[in-house]
Amino acid sequence: MKINIHRSDSRGISNLGWLTSHHTYSFSSYQNPERMGFGALRVINDDVVQPEMGFGMHAHENMEIISIPLTDSLQHKDSMGNQHVIKAGEVQIMSAGTGITHSEYNQSTTHFVSFLQIWVLPKKLDIEPRYEQKRFDVAQRKNKFQIIVSPNGMQGSLSINQDAYFSVIEFTEDRSKDYELYREGNGVYLFVITGSVNVNGTCLTERDGAEVTEISNLQLKGQKGAQLLCMEIPL
Repeated sequence: MKINIHRSDSRGISNLGWLTSHHTYSFSSYQNPERMGFGALRVINDDVVQPEMGFGMHAHENMEIISIPLTDSLQHKDSMGNQHVIKAGEVQIMSAGTGITHSEYNQSTTHFVSFLQIWVLPKKLDIEPRYEQKRFDVAQRKNKFQIIVSPNGMQGSLSINQDAYFSVIEFTEDRSKDYELYREGNGVYLFVITGSVNVNGTCLTERDGAEVTEISNLQLKGQKGAQLLCMEIPL
């Protein structure tokens, strides 16, 4: 097994006043030839949007976009006519396909919104755009992997146009848990949301990430309170 560590303080930073974003991979003004993606995984943005601010209408095409609010909520609007509020505990996916425009806005007058925006390259190009969001029962991720994104909507997950599998685990006690691949040959990107997780002897702390390849046995040891996002990606 090979592990390539991305410490939280090694990420790129954009600060626009209304938006602060930490970029795991090259994005916008942050361009790093050594950080161009991991297989089909192209973007991991750790965003904070200030009160009464947000992203105006902008376009995407041929990209799978996953948004995971961590605190508070965002108001979503798009060119397909969707108008929804996405709250912490929910997950949103957009298959941009032939093209979509959308906006995301923090309606709160007092609280910032923290969310992860993740882009995955599609398996098929120029599909019909689609949108979906879902609230997940967080009790189902206590000390076990809860799948939230998959190619086929397995186990109640949201489906995307790629052979990728996203799972979340929350450790309520110090314990070990093995991650088993859904597809042989895939890699796994680990992103620590909170707390600390030991990966085959390597300690990752809050907002650290790791590209893991050539996987035979991926053993995770989480400390109590740790939350981990596992993104299994075709390489």
